[in-house]
Amino acid sequence: MTLLGDTATASGKKPTEGEILSIRGGRPLSGTVEVKGAKNLVTKAMVAALLGEEPSILRDVPDISDVAVVRSLLEVHGVRVAEGPEPGSLSLDPRDVESAHMEEIDAHAGASRIPILFCGPLLHRLGQAFIPDLGGCRIGDRPIDFHLDALRKFGAIVEKLPSGIRLSAPRGLHGANIHLPYPSVGATEQVLLTAVRAAGTTELRNAAIEPEIMDLIGVLQKMGAIISYEPNRVIVIEGVERLRGYDHRAIFDRNEAASWACAALATGGEIFVGGAKQQDMLTFLNVVRKVGGDFDIREDGILFRRGAGDMQGTTVETDVHPGFMTDWQQPLIVAMTQATGRSIVHETVYENRFGFTQALVQMGADITVYPNGLQEGPRRVPRRSLEQAAVIQGPTPLRGADITVPDLRGGYSHVIAALAAEGESVVRNIGIIRRGYAGFLDKLTALGADFDVIG
Repeated sequence: MTLLGDTATASGKKPTEGEILSIRGGRPLSGTVEVKGAKNLVTKAMVAALLGEEPSILRDVPDISDVAVVRSLLEVHGVRVAEGPEPGSLSLDPRDVESAHMEEIDAHAGASRIPILFCGPLLHRLGQAFIPDLGGCRIGDRPIDFHLDALRKFGAIVEKLPSGIRLSAPRGLHGANIHLPYPSVGATEQVLLTAVRAAGTTELRNAAIEPEIMDLIGVLQKMGAIISYEPNRVIVIEGVERLRGYDHRAIFDRNEAASWACAALATGGEIFVGGAKQQDMLTFLNVVRKVGGDFDIREDGILFRRGAGDMQGTTVETDVHPGFMTDWQQPLIVAMTQATGRSIVHETVYENRFGFTQALVQMGADITVYPNGLQEGPRRVPRRSLEQAAVIQGPTPLRGADITVPDLRGGYSHVIAALAAEGESVVRNIGIIRRGYAGFLDKLTALGADFDVIG
């Protein structure tokens, strides 16, 4: 194996999204990986630092490209970001926040959708904000209407421009009564980051309640916010005039932990995921057990492996928390190709998240996607008009192929499929995976993967 590193290529430059791996599969992945703070919390906690009048310390920050994007956006707005008091921590000093030019914001935002969450904090600090055209993974429609509707209710003026959206709040922001049409994680974060310093009380109904949301509430409470969570997805925020800094250790990344678990199942290996916690993965662990996987819960992490017998097909419905996360289904489908019998995945969160299965079919998997979903069988999650279904028949041997990574989770799934497949695969556009998996290539090496970085 030739490893050029997760931080540099042979030329000494950081790899780009065009990075290519040559993978020789057919061997179990075994060993230990450590998961750091959740991408879906860390980036939002970094934005929350804008609201404070004092520096903040964020710990267990993963070295991923999404963090780099948010850091650069904060710095463009005058936040001083530096290494914190321990490895993997950041110090964020927002005392000199200033406006940034549209061109600078657009240049630093790249494909990230994080800029939308800068709106509330910047409206409080500066009275204005700008959102460039938003990117992100191509996994279906991700409208920002929920965000803009909420900001309007807080009193923001929204102006759409050819280059993006400009927001202003000449009279400041006030509390609001908001009912989300769907418990959107991003919209819930928007409301929290805006309501904490809005005058008066905000009541948010049909809120997302993911562990990362609860951790963000913890961050804001440390800063001086008054936030209560009530039954039936209701969050009440009493606005305060000022917030201080925070010192916070981020929740572990559930998505990465589940991804490595699926890698163990797909390759027939044994992977200890250090830092993973049982409580935040209960739904995922139940599915692992149903398909015939096994795990040991330990104080410092979870050990995943195949069970004693063959894996068996099962049915999964993605849903908002506490349901089965949409980010978990993609690596799980790779494992399901090695299970005996029929498996079904009902995707109810995004309408275009099965595109990655085309590469799996090319590798020998038996997967049929139903664009309008399936009516059959009892359902726990109510049907949505956008949902799709994937039916996987297994087990099927996978063979090497030449494939291109489409998005973050799908890309990870392609790599794991290549590692489970017999023969050699060429996987292109690997750099996308760096958005959410810190030290990805180093971790593959630690697990015994056989690959070369070839471009």
